[in-house]
Amino acid sequence: MTNLTTKELTALDDQIKTEQVLVKKYKAMACLCSDAKIQGDLNSMADKHQQHCNTLMTFLQ
Repeated sequence: MTNLTTKELTALDDQIKTEQVLVKKYKAMACLCSDAKIQGDLNSMADKHQQHCNTLMTFLQ
């Protein structure tokens, strides 16, 4: 593992939290949507941001 500075860890933590918020928002919007196409698109965006979050988390291992 690469040793990250405090500043890098803080930035990484902030970005992970941002990605988690986006996942929650897109999932919430998908639940409120009645159009299947839009709902699918919103779920796809949530999945993409979850992947971003998972990738960022690997830097903490």
